[in-house]
Amino acid sequence: MAGAVKKSTNIKGLAVSAQPHIELTPLYNRILRMLDKMPKEYTYRKETEKLVKDRLKIVKENADVQAIEKKIGCGQVEELIIQAKNEMSLSEKILVWKPWEKLIQEAPPNQWTWPPHK
Repeated sequence: MAGAVKKSTNIKGLAVSAQPHIELTPLYNRILRMLDKMPKEYTYRKETEKLVKDRLKIVKENADVQAIEKKIGCGQVEELIIQAKNEMSLSEKILVWKPWEKLIQEAPPNQWTWPPHK
């Protein structure tokens, strides 16, 4: 795996990752394990699983950091690490919230209409 080839991310407060492969791979694997705990038909799970698997495949297949950044197309690897950590945090919260379960009580009429009912 290639080491850091740049001296700066040119983003204030964001340090260069010396080993982005070693940081990204476990993050993506952990997200996938959390998604496995959600129902298979849950849309968040399906879409996030597809995205994370695609990114994980790119990370595993490319030793060059610049190739990873170009193929994923969502910023520098340091930003990808932040995105993965944020996704992991959201997945943990979704597992607690369980939004796929039925409501405790029926939603009020017109709750889901726009513009709001007067």
